Amino acid sequence: MKMAVFDSHKFDRTALEQVNAGSSHDLAFFEVTLTQQTVALARGFPAVCIFVHDKLDAPTLRALKQGGTSLVALRCAGFNNVDLAAAEREGIHVVRVPEYSPYSVAEHAMALLLALNRKLPRACNRVHDGNFSLDGLVGFDLHGKTIGIIGLGKIGSVFARIAHGFGCRLLGYDVRHNDRLTDELGLAYVSLEEIYVKSDVISLHVPLLPETGHLIQRATLEKMKPGVIIINTSRGALINAHDLVEALKSGRIAGAALDVYEEEEKFFFRDLSGQVLQDDILARLVSCPNVLITAHQAFLTREALQNISETTLGNLTAFAEGGLLTHELTFRPA
Repeated sequence: MKMAVFDSHKFDRTALEQVNAGSSHDLAFFEVTLTQQTVALARGFPAVCIFVHDKLDAPTLRALKQGGTSLVALRCAGFNNVDLAAAEREGIHVVRVPEYSPYSVAEHAMALLLALNRKLPRACNRVHDGNFSLDGLVGFDLHGKTIGIIGLGKIGSVFARIAHGFGCRLLGYDVRHNDRLTDELGLAYVSLEEIYVKSDVISLHVPLLPETGHLIQRATLEKMKPGVIIINTSRGALINAHDLVEALKSGRIAGAALDVYEEEEKFFFRDLSGQVLQDDILARLVSCPNVLITAHQAFLTREALQNISETTLGNLTAFAEGGLLTHELTFRPA
């Protein structure tokens, strides 16, 4: 079956081609994101494959249908960039990769926390410059600190286990409770309010939904324990970045480690090193010594790429053969 793969990069193209070697699917790769402006490239493809920065709004989905597309395969778990109601109206099936490697994201979240707390980027840069001074590099022990985890699905649960290994006290918030986390790790399920007030570190592991947009903003930041560190490896729009900058400037927030940013599709996955950064908020965050930013790479491990490719092509095969789409998304009215 023919499938157009948008927003493709060397790392995912390699993984998809390796998994596809034993099948008959015809994959065409496009580096551009799929939007209203680029949808013409998908004409004649019964399936398209997209990633986190592609925008499938109603006009784009209508154009896809007119061009002969009947399947949208997300090679990610999040689906906030697809208008599911419009897809249903157009008769387009939407499938995703509900999980790939929770360890990849959870481990990256902990790596960000450790690097930020112990000021590893600054320390490394100093040594490369021949500066072996330790002034300004004081961190704190994670052991005994309170970690607040918002979202305890597969990724959040793995992060909780990692934090437990460091001897942290765990607070968690989720609409569903996992008794195993309570029994095995001593995690206490509490309200968001209690997480804000009591946590030394807050790590976000929830999807972007209408009720989670700007979960972290001025009102919630003001409730937080002074000196808190915020970690976000989920979706950028969980945090109001302007309000975060103000909290960092005031000193109330000790630091932030971000793998995502609300307007990231304009910048991430591109080499802009020779240009002036055209986003004042992102530029301010990048310039802060107590902010650590990676460009949406938490998922980027060999294991995760393999799993993403296998599930994506498995979804395509099931559709081509008229089988059950076990990972299909359906529109659910609010």
